[in-house]
Amino acid sequence: MNFSLMSIDEILRMEENGEVSPRQVWDHFSERRRRWEPEINAFITTVEDLEGNGLAVGVKDNIAVKGLPTTCGSRMLRNYESPYSATAWERLRARGFSLAGKTNLDEFAMGSSTETSFLGPTRNPWDPERTPGGSSGGSAAAVAAGMVKFALGSDTGGSVRQPASFCGVVGFKPTYGRISRFGLVAFASSLDQIGILSTSVRDAAYVFSVVGGDDPRDSTTSRRPVPDFQEIFSSPLDSFTFVYPDEEVLGRAEDEVRREFMEFVKMAEALGGRGKEVSMPLLNYAMEAYYIVANAEASSNLARYDGVRYGLRQEAEDLLQMYMKTRTAGFGDEVKRRILTGGFVLSRGYYEDYYGRAVSYRKQLSAFMEDVFSRADFLLLPTTPHVAFKIGERQDPIEMYMEDFFTVFVNLAGLPAISIPWSLLDGLPIGFQIVSRWYNEIGMLRLAEKMERSIDFKNKLILKEV
Repeated sequence: MNFSLMSIDEILRMEENGEVSPRQVWDHFSERRRRWEPEINAFITTVEDLEGNGLAVGVKDNIAVKGLPTTCGSRMLRNYESPYSATAWERLRARGFSLAGKTNLDEFAMGSSTETSFLGPTRNPWDPERTPGGSSGGSAAAVAAGMVKFALGSDTGGSVRQPASFCGVVGFKPTYGRISRFGLVAFASSLDQIGILSTSVRDAAYVFSVVGGDDPRDSTTSRRPVPDFQEIFSSPLDSFTFVYPDEEVLGRAEDEVRREFMEFVKMAEALGGRGKEVSMPLLNYAMEAYYIVANAEASSNLARYDGVRYGLRQEAEDLLQMYMKTRTAGFGDEVKRRILTGGFVLSRGYYEDYYGRAVSYRKQLSAFMEDVFSRADFLLLPTTPHVAFKIGERQDPIEMYMEDFFTVFVNLAGLPAISIPWSLLDGLPIGFQIVSRWYNEIGMLRLAEKMERSIDFKNKLILKEV
């Protein structure tokens, strides 16, 4: 049996009925990890003990698990062991899921390729010469290769959805505050959100129903109840309205991606949707606003890594020299770049010119999206401008930042979004996004599942291995 392609609820039902044992399920995923991990480098830490049901889970290594390292892919924390667990993992563990390991990521989740990890890059299982995307590239690659049933990631500007597109899996980011951030190492606190990577929309919905909901340890979580898994798919989505951006925005994607996206739009219409092209010029400024806000918050959050309390410590003659030597040795180039940029936009004399304008733009964007969703149920758009690029191909930081053009506005506005696999271009997967109004995860998941059934992508990589 290929448990990698079966749904979570189906496997749990089989275990409960005694048709399969947890050990059989666990061994299936363990065997795939032994086959793929030496080539892919999806994990920083692996766990071989079966503690519950056989469903193996990957947890991105910026999400705390008690007793295990939480490195954030950085030399700064490579010897740090977490004294507590994140709420999201605690809730999964309480439901009997078993941890397969902590997955690789761009250092402190800052990147779009998983190349900035101190532990080396993760490789895309579709083509090991290419990146899996980032920063949740380890989680996406592990799911794509069938090494785990699903994985947790974090999405600050697209870091769950972008690698999902590159690796041919589902990447789900709920409304900001729907999943507790307690135990998630902070990058940009007003943008960070734990998300889910899986091989199906149904599995993403199942995990969401387990990990989501209010948490008294995170004051930003919403008190709105998270829907039960059965409730999400209790009734079909028969008719709906949607919009998609015009050529001014779509022009940021390569020609082949745009052509495939218009086929995606046609499928949505064939499934009962009424679509309309709309002008969305405000999205063209999302990248600039995002990198101002994200880097400003990162420069503040990363100030805690000073060599005093935890993490790397470099000895020096005085306190200031210790700070400087520790941070110079502990952080990689991309993290340093973002700290410096964030400090600059918050500095006296530049605050209003940069950070103030970005905050103003963010308010305008939220108002604009509220207007969009007053006239349509969903927004469809590409997830990435192209298929996965080769490792080492993107040397210009600005070019790398543009990888997230279609995803960052979602985080700035705190919206829910999901990327689902669509097709292969030259043998590499490409996915497209569905975005909805705040807290409309049920509607969005229903549409995504309806389209997924019609696309019937499944995971061709896993099928090849059967």
